[in-house]
Amino acid sequence: MTGYEMFWPMVAHAVLVYILYALLGLRRQSAVKAGTIKRSQFRENYAADEPAESLVVRNSIANQFELPLLFYACSIALFVAQADNLAAVILAWIFVASRCAHAYVHVTSNDLRYRSPLFAIGYIALAGMWVWLAIWMAFS
Repeated sequence: MTGYEMFWPMVAHAVLVYILYALLGLRRQSAVKAGTIKRSQFRENYAADEPAESLVVRNSIANQFELPLLFYACSIALFVAQADNLAAVILAWIFVASRCAHAYVHVTSNDLRYRSPLFAIGYIALAGMWVWLAIWMAFS
């Protein structure tokens, strides 16, 4: 691979995060308008009584800065090591697709029967990326 294919999944994940932040703002604004919470309760970026509709989005955003941190690190390392071949890019897209699906379930039904397998798919895809990086470095 000769281009920046490894970075497109990273861009897609960043778009997901921005969408989640927009959704959080909309849901919080709706909650304030409905009178279920006061705007001032968000001053410290933590509202103990945050409505479930926006709380699940806030939690989903937090999830986008946990395991994905390892995704960004591995993606950049794969690119720098020139190990960003088709297999690595496919694994990266699987990871991002699983994060998108996981976030969708998280902010809609929040059903663990669906969320957990989606998390596992991303977890395994990311593990595959790290294994590929280790193999590449060991045998290059």
